[in-house]
Amino acid sequence: MKLITKDIDYAVKALCRIARDSEKIISVKELAKELNIPKPFLRKIMQILQKDGMLKSYKGPNGGFLLASSPEEILLIRIIEIFQGPLKLNECLFRRGICADTTTCVLKGKIDGIERRVISELRVITLASLLEKRKKSDDTKKR
Repeated sequence: MKLITKDIDYAVKALCRIARDSEKIISVKELAKELNIPKPFLRKIMQILQKDGMLKSYKGPNGGFLLASSPEEILLIRIIEIFQGPLKLNECLFRRGICADTTTCVLKGKIDGIERRVISELRVITLASLLEKRKKSDDTKKR
């Protein structure tokens, strides 16, 4: 299981780029060129984010996208859920049905604990925190 798939990676990159110029409507063409992401794939990702309410879209020759909310309100866990659904590290399956031992299984208890910790960590990662980390990294490189 991959936690960060290619579409999640591209979505985060695009959202970060849009957030850096928060007042400017940015087109898919511009994003695709700047981020080196295939335009049709990026267009699909942007439509999914817009449909889910994370982006506002504007049509026409100067059309493109803006964030629908502030970078502080956009959580990495939410982006993951948009593209993959709820994060589940373990679903005990036995043949065609769910394992009958889910309440007493020692392994499931351990995995569920790990899952809770991972989700807890992901809930504090915002688009703003990713931008801040990038800014600090860029500032360090300039020195």
